[in-house]
Amino acid sequence: MLSLLLPLAFASAPPVSSGEEAKDGITLASDSEARWIAFDLTPGNQISFEAVLNGRPVRAVLDTGLTNTIVTRDFAARARLATVRRQSARAIGGAIQIDWAPGGTLVVGGLTRRGGRIAIPDVPSEGRFGGDLVIGSDVLSCCALDIDYPTRRFRILATGRLPFTGQTAPLRVRPGNSVPLSEIQFGGVRLRPLLVDTGDGAAITLSHAAWASTGYRGTQLSTTLGWGLGGPTVTEVAVLTGFSLAGVALPETELRIEEEGAYSVAEGVAGRIGTGLLLRYRVLLDPRAGRMVLQPGAMAAAPVLRSTSGLLLGAEGTHLRVLHVMRGSPAAETGWRDGETICAADGVAVAGRPVEWSAGAPGRTVALTLCDGSERRLTLRKFY
Repeated sequence: MLSLLLPLAFASAPPVSSGEEAKDGITLASDSEARWIAFDLTPGNQISFEAVLNGRPVRAVLDTGLTNTIVTRDFAARARLATVRRQSARAIGGAIQIDWAPGGTLVVGGLTRRGGRIAIPDVPSEGRFGGDLVIGSDVLSCCALDIDYPTRRFRILATGRLPFTGQTAPLRVRPGNSVPLSEIQFGGVRLRPLLVDTGDGAAITLSHAAWASTGYRGTQLSTTLGWGLGGPTVTEVAVLTGFSLAGVALPETELRIEEEGAYSVAEGVAGRIGTGLLLRYRVLLDPRAGRMVLQPGAMAAAPVLRSTSGLLLGAEGTHLRVLHVMRGSPAAETGWRDGETICAADGVAVAGRPVEWSAGAPGRTVALTLCDGSERRLTLRKFY
């Protein structure tokens, strides 16, 4: 989960029509509508594609929840970006330090930005970015985004275009920092403002206060682990029905609930709508036209993939490391701990193999061999 909001209020890009140039140097080509950009989804549900910065091809991520475009420190060094000053920024997972560099020339499909600036966060890039460049709303808010998740492609359009029809939800630019805001309903309670964040791999995240305002008491909560630029975050998690977006009831949806006083509260929002929800649709984000349009894809009603083991794992060479043990899970009840390592499952080495058993069918028992040679048996079940 990747998302960053800087603490200062930066001016957003004015709207741009095809062939016109905004004051901050953003140009949209007259044929931008025809320039589809293919993308992949990273393991963290981030939109990963190829852009060009200062003439260099660069793997990029599309992040509408980011106020200002950023690059990794490694790429900044390779591209010889000259930093100009340093300041503190607030991010999911905690505060970070950033440097600023001149923006140069950035090309994304039919959009070109000349000038502006780029932030260089002082954090390890591995596992945090999903690419060397993360393009934020300082660039994207000028225009409309047509993201066709089912076919894994997107394009940048002039604001006001409506290339397809679907369910329409309100969307607006947040004054001062250009990120898009919408709303959702749960049990008749309107939850707003919600940041629409393509850089957040989760489906719906709510602040503790926003969740409490719904008065809902009928679900079993566990815990899960996410990553922001500021580091790891642990939130409560549930899978439930009852949400509606654009006036249409959603199928079962994963909800994450932040601790009291966490990131959403600090940013003055009720929470976030992330890629974990949006990827079920073809999505038009056009905050300057006041709308988010969602056209259901083939996976719109697919069930949520949920853990039945309670082990959240990271691959490390020849083994798996336990990153988090979910509360109330089979793993928690049988004494698993963060940091333990697994070398085999049902007698087969785990290196390079998908971890399908971690979310396997309830009732299945898996024999797990730890890297110290000991063995434990884990019976999978539905626990949240």
